[in-house]
Amino acid sequence: MTSAPFFPYPVRVEASLDPRLSRWLWLVKWLLAIPHYIVLVFLWIALVLLTIGAFFAILFTGRYPRPLFDFNVGVLRWNWRVSYYALSGLGTDKYPPFALADVPDYPARLEVAYPERLSRGLVLVKWWLLAIPHYITIGFFVGGYQWSGSLGLIGYLSLVAVIVLAATGRYPLSVFDFVLGLVRWVVRVSAYAALMTDEYPPFRLDMGGREPDRTELTRP
Repeated sequence: MTSAPFFPYPVRVEASLDPRLSRWLWLVKWLLAIPHYIVLVFLWIALVLLTIGAFFAILFTGRYPRPLFDFNVGVLRWNWRVSYYALSGLGTDKYPPFALADVPDYPARLEVAYPERLSRGLVLVKWWLLAIPHYITIGFFVGGYQWSGSLGLIGYLSLVAVIVLAATGRYPLSVFDFVLGLVRWVVRVSAYAALMTDEYPPFRLDMGGREPDRTELTRP
């Protein structure tokens, strides 16, 4: 056995599965979440505009303005809570809060470590050229007719999970773990493309509801 250093990625995506999920609430969660969708449309527009502003700030100063960073992280956090409730995973019946800030007792959480310095050169290429391999990969996760029409692999597996839940009263944990690994990959790439980190996203499925916190990654 050999050991290699393992450093957690600066983007953390976590979720916990409700112990007693309703068998049928998932049928209307997408409808209940409509107020969130409306707000998120405007939040994502703001995120794009602020990311453009951050691009020039990083290019000239090497720093991501902290207020812009915190707001954009808040948008990703809000999006993840709504997605976990109504679309990706459907692992909680707890209605998402209308908040950019972290809500410690909500079962879906997201954090991005603030970078003190960012490369001025990388900001020119990482969000489009360097991220292309990841864009191709996560295209299969979030949407693509190769897998499941317009659902994408994440949507397809989430649908399978709630159908099993409706039939048996149990959410399959193996599907939950796999979906969280896929979502984690997508969010890492999203944060990288939004210029929040210079650390290239790993081509790795870190499955399960919790981020890996190991100090070493052991392999044969």
